Amino acid sequence: MSRIISFSSDDSFSDGLEGTITKSGYKNRSRFMRDAVLHFADYKQRGELESMDAEQFVEGHLIVYYQHGIENKLVDIRHSNDIDVSNYNHSCLKQSHTCVDLIQGSGKAKGFRKVIEMLQDTVSVDKVVFVSAPMREEGCC
Repeated sequence: MSRIISFSSDDSFSDGLEGTITKSGYKNRSRFMRDAVLHFADYKQRGELESMDAEQFVEGHLIVYYQHGIENKLVDIRHSNDIDVSNYNHSCLKQSHTCVDLIQGSGKAKGFRKVIEMLQDTVSVDKVVFVSAPMREEGCC
């Protein structure tokens, strides 16, 4: 079931909205608005990982780009108490000769920050990105 929700906006916002939707890759205005609202609400409620309350529970993915030689640190992360790792994947980017590990985990914001800081201070780590999972109170899983 769906419902129509309308809102008012100034002319310049309205004039630019279609372009913004198209540039964002959406073909459906309603889907764009839904995703924008959910993303904004999630951001306003929790903020970025760096500014979250230390005890805030989060789920998400750490993406680690690196050169060989740090595998022991990655094993330590998978077995640490800082975050609960539920899935781990390793791959190599052929053109850049870069290793990429995707770590799916959950835990407190302070645990993720600790892991990220440790990785950022590690020689041969090129980049670390955290992508938080959206907040949901119900769903399929």
